[in-house]
Amino acid sequence: MKGGPRLGVGEIPVYTIRRGTPADLEPVTALIAESFAGQPVSRWLVPPPDRRVAVLAASYAIHVENALAHGVVEIVGQYEGVAVWFPRLDPPAPPPAGYDERLAAACGPYTPRFRQLDAAFEAHYPHDEVHHHLAFLAAAPGGRDQGVGTALLRHHHEVLDEAGLPAYLEASNERARELYVREGYRADDPFHLPDGGPPVWPMWRKPG
Repeated sequence: MKGGPRLGVGEIPVYTIRRGTPADLEPVTALIAESFAGQPVSRWLVPPPDRRVAVLAASYAIHVENALAHGVVEIVGQYEGVAVWFPRLDPPAPPPAGYDERLAAACGPYTPRFRQLDAAFEAHYPHDEVHHHLAFLAAAPGGRDQGVGTALLRHHHEVLDEAGLPAYLEASNERARELYVREGYRADDPFHLPDGGPPVWPMWRKPG
């Protein structure tokens, strides 16, 4: 299905959004890796630019595969954008099978940084309330500044609001943080990744 913007109420683009299937695993992980490659956290994870996209894609594939089985993957058109959500309900979705081994195989010499990232996210994660966790929100180059991310957020927020569920995410740069604030998220104080790493903002959205 073609996603292209159609002007809706208040000149806000309206996109065709579909649910992901296992056949979407490779293009979705490629989209996320390419979209995230220039961000501060990605540069911290994999410093060499010539290795970064491949390592990111291999590591993200573990999580996207798990989301396709136990979460929600929502795609704009022909991969103009994607959102990957994990419902953190009771009981929670299972973690990826064989995660430690698969992470090491995917990330090679950069594995320690990915483990540090996991530990930092875990230390600030809100485990005491059911919610949906936005793990990834990415737009293709042609979809940036076109409302793709906003459309994906609002699409899923409608589901959360109807169910009375909050949402949580980690914003890895100030531009993303501002987008989420506009869409109803509250930013907590940032935490910094180890070894002089960049800041990350935990963010929470109440249903409403």
